[in-house]
Amino acid sequence: MTISFEGRVAIVTGAGGGLGRDYALELARRGAKVVVNDLGGSRDGMGASDSALKVVEEIEALGGEAMANGGSVTEYEQMVEMAARVKERWGGIHILVNNAGILRDKSFSKMDPVDFETVVKVHLTGAAFATKAVWDTMREQAYGRILMTSSSTGLFGNFGQTNYGGAKLGVAGMTKTLYLEGAKYNIRVNTLAPVAATRLTEDIFPEAAFAAFSPEKVVPAALYLVSEDAPTNAIVGAGGGAFHCSWVTMNPPVVLPEDEQTLEGFAAAWNRISDRIGDFVPQSGGEQSGVILNALAAALKG
Repeated sequence: MTISFEGRVAIVTGAGGGLGRDYALELARRGAKVVVNDLGGSRDGMGASDSALKVVEEIEALGGEAMANGGSVTEYEQMVEMAARVKERWGGIHILVNNAGILRDKSFSKMDPVDFETVVKVHLTGAAFATKAVWDTMREQAYGRILMTSSSTGLFGNFGQTNYGGAKLGVAGMTKTLYLEGAKYNIRVNTLAPVAATRLTEDIFPEAAFAAFSPEKVVPAALYLVSEDAPTNAIVGAGGGAFHCSWVTMNPPVVLPEDEQTLEGFAAAWNRISDRIGDFVPQSGGEQSGVILNALAAALKG
């Protein structure tokens, strides 16, 4: 089976290098028209370059069709303008890969609030702005595939990356509501947590691991998650040719008797409350309330 993107228009943010570049190139190889969005700044978001134009040239050398865009994901008007130009040129927007990102790592005690705000604005607000700019088009055409880029830092934590981790768990949270709102319009939304050797991680990986975690080894997961037969609401990890899924789970509620609904009662029951036996994956936030109500009703009957 060959998965094709013929007839699809894809926007990849942060596509001037690293993972975004590899996504853009493979989408183009498989027939998509690709918008290469990138400011061309350094990994802390400073400066600019013509990196997007260079990727467009690579795509055109392969016989593909692409356009460069230098709009900032942190400026909503620029994302709206990008979407309008794409729609005018190619008639639609079928795929959005939210990949743009920067790093400003420091321990929380040493982190300047501006560095916290800036990283959150690029990763979280930027993903929201880019998604909002294409959302109505995807609804109108009853087709959309959106990929959010999270991180193991967001899902599990990492020292010195409070800003990055907060933003990256935030995009996973956006996925969990957008997939519900997009379902009847055939818009599928997924989250990818990649592990790749890029300029954002070049001083984190040892040299041997840097080669093993080349960006192209993440591409199969990313492209599947924006393909026609993609799942929705998945959280997928990818790196070095290994792939896994992650889930947000809850366990069955422990209903405390009336006289134990105190601080001391909660403390005494903590081992039962935190026991993961029987945990499951809710499909929406409302399910939590429903499970609690059912547990309360069962306790009253029992």
